[in-house]
Amino acid sequence: MSDVKRMWLLLRTVAILVVGGIIGAAYLGSVWLGLLLGFLVSLGLFLAFEARKGGGPGHDEYDDGARL
Repeated sequence: MSDVKRMWLLLRTVAILVVGGIIGAAYLGSVWLGLLLGFLVSLGLFLAFEARKGGGPGHDEYDDGARL
């Protein structure tokens, strides 16, 4: 992973956690609940972005992974 991508990943994660903490404190009544919500959203985004990287050259687009 390049340094620029790592920086954006870290910046996006911190921003989502801060927003989650603010939302948790303002609307949910618990900063920890907001941070947990922010962490789950950040983890979901990370998994979604990592899953998109697999479609490079040599990738069989009809292979759904069901074959043994």
